[in-house]
Amino acid sequence: MYTLGIDIGSSSVKVALLDLVSGQCAESVTLPQQEMPIDAPQPGWAEQDPQMWWQYAAQGIRTLMRDRKPDSVRAIGITYQMHGLVCLDREGNPLRKSIIWCDSRAVDQGKRALEALGRQRCLEELLNYPGNFTASKLAWVKEHEPDVFARVDRFMLPGDYILYRLSGEKSTTFSGLSEQILWDFKHDRRADFLIDYYGIDPQTIPEPEPSLGIQARLSSEAAHELGLAPDTPIAYRAGDQPNNAFSLNVMEPGEVAATGGTSGVIYGVTDRPEADRLSRVNTFLHVNHAPQTPRYGVLLCINGTGILNAWIKRTVSPEISYDQVNELATTVPAGSDGITMLPFGNGAERMLENRYTGACLSGIDLNRHTTAHLLRGAQEGIAFAFRYGLDIMREMGLEARVIRAGKANLFLSPLFRQTLSTICDVDIELYNTDGSLGAARGAALGAGLYRDRTEAFASLSKLSEVHPCPQESASLEEAYSRWKAELQNRLDASVLS
Repeated sequence: MYTLGIDIGSSSVKVALLDLVSGQCAESVTLPQQEMPIDAPQPGWAEQDPQMWWQYAAQGIRTLMRDRKPDSVRAIGITYQMHGLVCLDREGNPLRKSIIWCDSRAVDQGKRALEALGRQRCLEELLNYPGNFTASKLAWVKEHEPDVFARVDRFMLPGDYILYRLSGEKSTTFSGLSEQILWDFKHDRRADFLIDYYGIDPQTIPEPEPSLGIQARLSSEAAHELGLAPDTPIAYRAGDQPNNAFSLNVMEPGEVAATGGTSGVIYGVTDRPEADRLSRVNTFLHVNHAPQTPRYGVLLCINGTGILNAWIKRTVSPEISYDQVNELATTVPAGSDGITMLPFGNGAERMLENRYTGACLSGIDLNRHTTAHLLRGAQEGIAFAFRYGLDIMREMGLEARVIRAGKANLFLSPLFRQTLSTICDVDIELYNTDGSLGAARGAALGAGLYRDRTEAFASLSKLSEVHPCPQESASLEEAYSRWKAELQNRLDASVLS
C-alpha cells in the first residue's frame, strides 16, 4: 500500500509513492526533463499556466500507476510553490496565467496598503507587511486587469488549484490563508480588514481546512484520468516551505529547516507570534498549528539562489554535469580569490525590504580568474545570502545551531554545504527526504494511516552531518565582508534611483 505525494514547483513537478510499510520511496517521477518555462512579459514579472502544472502532475501519476492497482494508493498529499495567485471563473477555468511567488509587480499595492492601514497594525495583526503576497497580487489584477477581476469566482494558491482538479472542491488551508497574508494573528481569524481595504469579495476566498486531515476526495473523473480509485482521500496540503520543514520533522519550537531549490529558504518553528519590524522575514501558520498548541513558521526566502547556480552553469559550463561543476569549484580556495557574486536577480527580495537590486558579479581579474572561480563564487554568494538572512532571524531570537535539510538541489554540493555551515557557524544534518515524499508522508498521517508522528517519521534517517571548518573561517569572513559591502552599494544605488 502507498500514499501519493504531489510537489508543484516552479521548475518542475515531482510525484512520489511512499511505501507505507517501509516508509521509503517506492518510485518517483520528475517532469519535465528540462525546467518548466516561466513567462516574464515585463522585468520583475513571473507567470506560469496552472494547467501546465496539472498536465505534468497527471502525466507523472499515470507513470507511477502504470503497473499498480488503482486502490493501492490510500491517500494523496499536495505541496506547492507558495504565494502564487490562481484566478478561476465560475466554470473552474483559469482566467489568466498564475502570478507566481517570484513575481514582484504587486510591491506598490503592498506599500500603499501598508501606509493606509498603518505599519504597527500590519505587524501586530498580520505579522508581516502586505508586501508582494497573494492578496496584493490580486489587488494588482483588480487595478490593472479589471475585466479579469470582475470574473473571478474563486482565487486560490497553486496547491488549492491542484486539489480542485483532483476533487472538484474549492478550498484552501489555514496555513494557506496566512501565506496569502489573509490571516489575523492577533484575533486568530481571517484578516477581513485587509480584504475590505483591497475591495476583495469575501465570497471569492475559499473556506479553509487544516493542513493535516481529510480535506476532499478524488472525483470519479480525475480517478479515471489518473488510474487511481475514486474517493481516495486528499489528506494533506501545504506550501513548499512549511512542507519541507514537515518532511524533516521540524515541528517544534527551536527546530530549523532549509532548502535550496530555485529559491533558498531557512524556516524556523516558534510558539510565539512575532514579527520582524521591517518584514524582511515572514511569519505564517505552520502545518501543525492549533489554537491550543500554536506553531508558527518564521520564513526567510531568498529568490535568487539555486537559479543563480543554474544560470552560471548554463552560461559558463553548459557541457558538464552539476557533479562536475561542484568538483571544479573545489579547485579554488575559499573566498574565490576576490570574486564577489550577489544572487539577487530573480525579482524583488523580501529580506532586502522588497527591493530588486539585480544580480552582480565583481572583482574579476582577467589574468587570473577562470571558470572555476565563477562557479565557486556563485555558490559562496548564495551561502552569504543565507548568512545575511539568518542574522536577521537571530536578531528576532531564533537560535539556529543545527539546520536540517534534504539531500537535494544545492545541498547536493559538498562545497555549498561546507561553506554554509562555516559562514553561518551551524551544523547541517542531511536527510533522505524531499517535498513530494513529505507530502506523501503528510497524507498518511492526515488520513490516519500512521497512528502518530513517531510512526510517521520512524523511517526518516540522517544521511550525513556537516560541521564548520575553522581553517576556512577567516577567508570566508573576509569574503563575506566584501559581499556585504557590494550589497550595500547596490542598495544605496537602488534608493538613489
